[in-house]
Amino acid sequence: MRAIREARKVSLRELAALTGLDRGYLSRIERGQVREPAVDRVLSIATALGVSPAAITHEETP
Repeated sequence: MRAIREARKVSLRELAALTGLDRGYLSRIERGQVREPAVDRVLSIATALGVSPAAITHEETP
């Protein structure tokens, strides 16, 4: 997720604002500390970054 976010030049703060999710939570997802984020949260992140949900969950390459 971090690579996608950085490639789109979106900061964690901006992503948090776009998704309504906590910046710390997003950071934990990026660091692999959240193994299986909820589907609705994955969808929100994917929509904000303009990618498929599978790209966020590492089920496909971005």
